[in-house]
Amino acid sequence: MSQINFTKDGLLPKGEYEYTIEQLRESIFVDGPGRPVIQGWDKKWRLHLVNQSEILIKQLWDIGITEIFIDGSFAEAKPHPNDIDGYFECDISKFASGHIHRELNKRDPYKIWTWNSADRKSYRGYVKKQLPMWHKYRVELYPHYGQNSGIKDKHGNPLIFPAAFRRDRTTNKEKGIIKIIK
Repeated sequence: MSQINFTKDGLLPKGEYEYTIEQLRESIFVDGPGRPVIQGWDKKWRLHLVNQSEILIKQLWDIGITEIFIDGSFAEAKPHPNDIDGYFECDISKFASGHIHRELNKRDPYKIWTWNSADRKSYRGYVKKQLPMWHKYRVELYPHYGQNSGIKDKHGNPLIFPAAFRRDRTTNKEKGIIKIIK
């Protein structure tokens, strides 16, 4: 695994970066960049986010899902990211039948696996309502089976998850993503 650094814009350079959970704990995403040093880098919080995401990632692995990607402010040069965002690739028929939802909730003691808008709850200081997994783990992982993400490109066209997670929402600049491997 080669050493990477954030771009001058604070983004992960374009590309897909494979990390095990253990490698992630010892990476720039937790430890911070060597140079320049970023004031207020919250290593303890970032490590907590990795540990929380590990719980959900292991549940996905347990049901046979291995294509898992994480991103969001965690994968940027933001000293204290709000959370970890990401997606996992799954079979549309297993998702549509409710199989994935049921199997994941069998493994999670808090039954947080849902993507139903009605299950979103407010959180102080946030405009957007958050999913139960975010409230419990500060992680949001979305299923991807070829559908649009709800995010649009600079021309207003809908993006599917892989494309949406590889662009900065504010600047529309291309950025990298972290693929979690066993």
